[in-house]
Order: sequence, then structure tokens, then C-alpha cells
Amino acid sequence: MIQVSKLIPHGQGLAPVLLKRATTVALDWDVRQKSRFAATDSAGRELGIFLPRGTLVRGGDVLVAEDGSLVRVIAAPQPVLVITHCANHGTAFDLTRAAYHLGNRHVPIELQPDHLKIEPDHVLADMLRAMHLIVKAQDLPFEPEGGAYATGHGGGHDHGHSHDAGHDHAHDHAHDHAHAPAPARPVSIPVVAQGHVHGPHCNHDH
Repeated sequence: MIQVSKLIPHGQGLAPVLLKRATTVALDWDVRQKSRFAATDSAGRELGIFLPRGTLVRGGDVLVAEDGSLVRVIAAPQPVLVITHCANHGTAFDLTRAAYHLGNRHVPIELQPDHLKIEPDHVLADMLRAMHLIVKAQDLPFEPEGGAYATGHGGGHDHGHSHDAGHDHAHDHAHDHAHAPAPARPVSIPVVAQGHVHGPHCNHDH
């Protein structure tokens, strides 16, 4: 068994040719949230992964074996519930409400602009459908959001923002504040009535 004790988030700093030559290992979320586990890469090598406790392994990360070889991690498809809002009777804000209620239950959630993903749970699925959301079971990679107060690689998604080296993130505050725009007026968010009747084209998966 080859020991692995180093992880390079998203393979940052590695040349594309090295990533292309790397073997791969497909892991579901249940395994990738552990810091110690065994796996077999695409070359058939048995790997023993020993990472710092609290490390979350994400799809696209690169593991470095003790012999210096690289192993690229693939987020394996797994059973998930895909949650979307009803285009005919609801609004995209319904997803915000769903994320709030799921967060109150400490449910791991993958947040996307137009949908949410959670692990299968029939009780939660019924709750979401009662909120007039569409819930469908699929097999897809699962990358739940990290904790907002977590540090390191496990603290959330890397949204792919690239900055030039030495880029100064300090904002220029030497603006003419006399001409600053007036504060925006509060915007009321429409609330979807709970008693609406679903039509034949609502596509709810009841």
C-alpha cells in the first residue's frame, strides 16, 4: 500500500502536463469528508490516505503519494436529491427559503444558482415538496458547502477567481463621497402564497 499524506487543492501550481499524467481516484462525499481512508487509483494501486484531521477532499484536488506520484481526485456520482423551484407557481426565492430550513437542520447542502442538492432523505423530500419545490432523485457528484467559519481547504468552494500576483485588494476610498448615491430603498421580497393550486404542467414530483 502506498501512503498519501499531502493534498494540493485543485492541483494549484501544477503544470497541466503533470495533471494529465496523474492517475485518478473516484470518491463519493462520504469518503471525501474523511481524513483517513483507503482507495484504489486508476492504475490499480492501493492507497492509504492519511491527511490532517478536518481536511475535506474535493473533486479536482490532487493527492501526492510518498513516491512523488500524483493522484487526481474525481467526485464520484452518488444518489442525491436535486431541488428546484416551480417555474409556473414559484420563484427562485423559494430555494433561499429551502436552504434556510435545511440549514436549520444542519443538512449538508450543495448550493447552485438554480438548484440545491442534498443527500437522500424522504422526510426532507416531503417537507420540500410541501413548500411547493420540485425534488428529483439523481446520481450526480456532490460537493456540499463548507462551514462559513471553517479555515483551510474545507471552508467552502473555490469559486475560481484568479487574481494577478501582487494584486492589491484594498479598495480606493478616495472617492468624492459628496456625490455618493443615496442608500437603496428596501426591496420587499414577494412571498409565494401557500394555498395555490398546481396545474397539470407544474412538474412536481409528488
